[in-house]
Amino acid sequence: MKYIPGTDFFVYYEVFPWSIHGLVTTNDDGTYSIYLNKRYPLSVLKKTFQHEVKHITDEDFYNGKPIEAVENL
Repeated sequence: MKYIPGTDFFVYYEVFPWSIHGLVTTNDDGTYSIYLNKRYPLSVLKKTFQHEVKHITDEDFYNGKPIEAVENL
């Protein structure tokens, strides 16, 4: 786990199936947890991190849109 000072999220590096680059979850205290798949190289993880942060800044957890619309599936 890594806490980045001045932010409201924690970053975790975990092993996930290859189909998952990363994900973000809400925490009970109002912060977020960003999980990155450590199987991927840093170049991919940087893009994945930016993608997950965008979910936070776009308030995707609270906008009422289905996951398919949020992820453009």
